[in-house]
Amino acid sequence: MEYYLLPSFSPQTGKALNASEGGMLVYLSKPIEIGQHLKIKLFFASGTDLNFIEAIAEVVWIDIHLGKDWGDYRCGVKFKEISLDDFNRLKNFLRNLSE
Repeated sequence: MEYYLLPSFSPQTGKALNASEGGMLVYLSKPIEIGQHLKIKLFFASGTDLNFIEAIAEVVWIDIHLGKDWGDYRCGVKFKEISLDDFNRLKNFLRNLSE
């Protein structure tokens, strides 16, 4: 996953886990605050194709027990803006994972 802290255009990398249609759990390389907005580019494999979706997400919780000693900052984000095409790609990807 690649992300930008809005309004910055400086890309950062992170890891996405537990994705759903509404948001996901992410591990970021830098500390972040609840309420911050991110532009996310999420890469995933679908069959033999590598796809990606883009969305604007809002940080809704952060794990206060993890910090710089862990190397990653864990937080939950919810999707605020996502195109219909990207939403459908995400939905299809998640559906295929559960089959």
